Amino acid sequence: MPPAPPSTPILATRGLVSGYDGSRVLHGVDIAIPEGGVLALLGRNGVGKSTLINTIMGLVRPMAGSVTVAGQEVAGARPDRIAKLGVGLVPQGRRVYGPLTVAEHLDISDRSGRQGAWTRERVIDLLPRLGERMRNRGDQLSGGEQQMLAIARALLTNPTILLLDEPSDGLAPAIVQQVGEVVREVCAAGMTVLVVEQNLRLALSVADHVVVMQKGAVHWDVSVDEFRRNRTRAEELLGI
Repeated sequence: MPPAPPSTPILATRGLVSGYDGSRVLHGVDIAIPEGGVLALLGRNGVGKSTLINTIMGLVRPMAGSVTVAGQEVAGARPDRIAKLGVGLVPQGRRVYGPLTVAEHLDISDRSGRQGAWTRERVIDLLPRLGERMRNRGDQLSGGEQQMLAIARALLTNPTILLLDEPSDGLAPAIVQQVGEVVREVCAAGMTVLVVEQNLRLALSVADHVVVMQKGAVHWDVSVDEFRRNRTRAEELLGI
């Protein structure tokens, strides 16, 4: 019997070229994530990780190449169309609106129109601190609370793919541990996840696959187990 054909990745880029003001940051990036997979995107600062996330989400327009979501081409599409296809973003820096309360942030996400398992009750159960802060404005929250709110907003849109851009950025170690627990719970629930993370321990605790970028291109694409076994190459590429 011939082997079964490989399934279509839920998220894939092929030959993706992107950047800003005519300057190229990504130079033909290929990644593929199967349904339920968790890919950790690693690399030193400035190699193009956030540019890749923003290009997938439609916030940066690609110069060439392909981005597909469940086999559907979305390269160059508007962010709202990509979101409606089931791509959720937790952006670097959290991007919480200061004047809006926690409840108002969640209300906006509730109106995305996508139905699914991530209800407000389930999100608050996952992130109980937000339940205590519903009347507080975004600018009254701690950095950790803002990160929890950014995750809650994305989950309430009921994405099939979650993009996490530096979820531990700027947080105290104790808060990083809490964020890591939340990310692990989301991954364990079967969410397909692409996570950019400088905290290697956090990244490897949630991912099943690793892609390492250098100078806007993929230089290593391996399982987490293989990454752990080849410490010399990890040190060479990441400077750890």
